[in-house]
Amino acid sequence: MANKLITPSVIAKEALMQLENNLVFANRVHREYKKEFVKVGDTVSIRRPVKFYAADGATLVKQDVEEGSTAIKIDQRKHVGWEFSSQDLTLTIEKYSERYIQPACITLAQVVDQAVASLYKKVWNSVGTPGTTPANFAALGSAAQRLDEMAVPAKPRAAVVNPAAGWTLAGGQTALYMADVAKSAYREGTIGDIAGFDTFRSQNVRNHVVGTKAGTPLVNGANQSVTYQSIASTGNKQSLVTDAWTPSSAVLKAGDVFTIAGVYAVNPVPGEGTTGKQVMPYLQQFVALADATADGSGNATLSISPAIITSGAQQTVSNAPADNAAIAVLGTASTAYPQNLCFSRNAFALVTVPLIMPDSAAFKAQESHNGLSIRVVKDFDITTDKEIIRLDVMFGVEAIYPDLAVRLWG
Repeated sequence: MANKLITPSVIAKEALMQLENNLVFANRVHREYKKEFVKVGDTVSIRRPVKFYAADGATLVKQDVEEGSTAIKIDQRKHVGWEFSSQDLTLTIEKYSERYIQPACITLAQVVDQAVASLYKKVWNSVGTPGTTPANFAALGSAAQRLDEMAVPAKPRAAVVNPAAGWTLAGGQTALYMADVAKSAYREGTIGDIAGFDTFRSQNVRNHVVGTKAGTPLVNGANQSVTYQSIASTGNKQSLVTDAWTPSSAVLKAGDVFTIAGVYAVNPVPGEGTTGKQVMPYLQQFVALADATADGSGNATLSISPAIITSGAQQTVSNAPADNAAIAVLGTASTAYPQNLCFSRNAFALVTVPLIMPDSAAFKAQESHNGLSIRVVKDFDITTDKEIIRLDVMFGVEAIYPDLAVRLWG
């Protein structure tokens, strides 16, 4: 008996399943599917997950449930297309998937994961030693410690590390006196839970190349702080005026992490009354949101995050930087380092949107599930006497709560 012809809906459902099965980063972030049709370059608004803090004492502190929104630009349109004969449509869906759909969706999953992994450039919290591969519990424990200190919920947390770190961590588990863990690590390279993180390997972990950091940079001018109200609608960022860089040189890359002398991190949980937040025993880390080039006099205005807020419930630092406070950039100049990411689900968001279905195509379908959407369209090329099919995804990514993530440098 002949196999039943494969329909566009069957292909779309199979493609969606294969896409989701091959995602690593994107399966562990906040996902939302938008029903509205938009074009590449449009922005859509998504709900920001509600964020609470722990209040102290017996007196009830009522918190407003503020489910805000953030704009995400839908700027990623990816597809995979191939030619095949009409006879291939008589294959079983399993055979057709193995031959065509699985390889196509592995490719699409890779570019989606890379887009999410690239959001490291908006994360300022950093642990680990640049140039040293994370190799043990202590390495992931330092990331867990930082998230704890920043009052990040204990569950769910994920860590996605590059293959070098992943296999090293798995190797360390083979010596554990936990039979099941050691056996899985030895035979399959399984990592599993470490320090409260559901830990995964991915070749899509990004490498960051540090800027030249040329010069001996300083803060140029005191009292460079802002209020939360002034940046609430534009994101947790501000400009910082600096000087003493090497004149006329590209000094920082987007994603560079730095500290400012005398500016310390604070526990994000508000203190009692007007006493402010608890100051942490380490300097606050900042991230450059854009490349920076010094002018002919060595001056450069940086776009940085988090914003320097010195009071109120949204306080981010112990105090504003002093004039001529020294700036120290993490890592060696012009050197690449893996940016393993440890994060809570709500740190990052992936938004997929449906594509418009072409009227002239008879063989077409679109499937959406669990925050993902994929479209399949087939047509016939009369010139080459070939069937042509394509799978398309359209999406955007954003770091909606970068303070819920930490970079584990390798």
